[in-house]
Amino acid sequence: MSSDQQYPYGHGYQDHPDVAQTWEGQTWDTQYQPPVQQPVQPAQPYAADTAHLPAQGAVGGSGSYPLPPEVPYDTPTTHLRPVAPDPAPTTHLRPVAPDPAAPGPVSGPAPGPEYSAPTTAGHVRMTDAQRARAEGRSPVIQPGMQPALLTALLGILMAAGAAIGSYGLLVPLVLLQAVTAAGWFRLNGMWPARQGIALAFAGGLTADIALLAAGKEHAPAAILGTLGVWVLLVLVLQLRSHAGSDERQYGLMATVASSALAVVAAGHLAAAPDAVVVGGLAVAVTVVARALPLPGAASLVVALLAAAGAGAAAGGLTGMGAQGALLGLGAGVCALIGHRVASYDYPSRFVHMTAGVALPLAVAAPAVYVLGRALA
Repeated sequence: MSSDQQYPYGHGYQDHPDVAQTWEGQTWDTQYQPPVQQPVQPAQPYAADTAHLPAQGAVGGSGSYPLPPEVPYDTPTTHLRPVAPDPAPTTHLRPVAPDPAAPGPVSGPAPGPEYSAPTTAGHVRMTDAQRARAEGRSPVIQPGMQPALLTALLGILMAAGAAIGSYGLLVPLVLLQAVTAAGWFRLNGMWPARQGIALAFAGGLTADIALLAAGKEHAPAAILGTLGVWVLLVLVLQLRSHAGSDERQYGLMATVASSALAVVAAGHLAAAPDAVVVGGLAVAVTVVARALPLPGAASLVVALLAAAGAGAAAGGLTGMGAQGALLGLGAGVCALIGHRVASYDYPSRFVHMTAGVALPLAVAAPAVYVLGRALA
């Protein structure tokens, strides 16, 4: 084998691991080329570092020029291996807390969670009263004309039933007690409360039965006795509940108040028939006048005048005469109190169609009973 075949790149080739390769022919560049004994890195990150090297040409000529001696691999050079980044914290590696005195960025996401003002949009539905509280406005929302018309209809039915007799009055009275029990729990934000509603409604029915059994002459004993027994029953049932202390307290107060209203509404059954007629018509006119689109003070004055006028008119029909105006005025004041209570805290359409309808008549029952006996 010839020397050219044995050494295809020229006679100057030395097969030694520590000696760099030499070229037999003269090249275009004889500058120092350090050997690379590790996998070649991608060309793109170091393109700027190697851009100064000229391109290599073809092998030619007869002379050979050895390359400079090798440089150890451990010699630090920026074009062989990248320099480790500075571990010092920088603003582009981790967020820096903004200066509280400096204004925030004009655009971009906020560094922390922010919540918009409460609205009715989203998965949780807010009532009008809750939105009013969040916005700093009054949470009192009047029921409106439709519940007022239903109250007027129920008052007229009670007046007509009282004219017929006690059993004629019993049908609209039971409806009044049922709506009162259901509306009071929803008015307090407690729904569903089937056991409490059923217990309060049962208290009203018990008072009605006690009145029919004992007679109107024993009406105070029947009403107060039923109320005392029912408060004790509610207290025992709440003590046996496994709910939390706060929930048991809320349930106790709501059930006692609802039962008391349902039992007190039975005062219409204990009152004189003429007083129930006057009181029912006076409440009907009062709530309709209160629902008219008038200013607050003017609406109250108009409602009270309407109550007195309706009482006087109904008194002329029943034989009470001018005293009916006083009874009508008293029933109208109580009706406005119940109307106001139904407009507060958690008003909604369901509340307005239950508590807003029933409370004016239920709260007016004591005035009808007491003034009816006093003016008879």
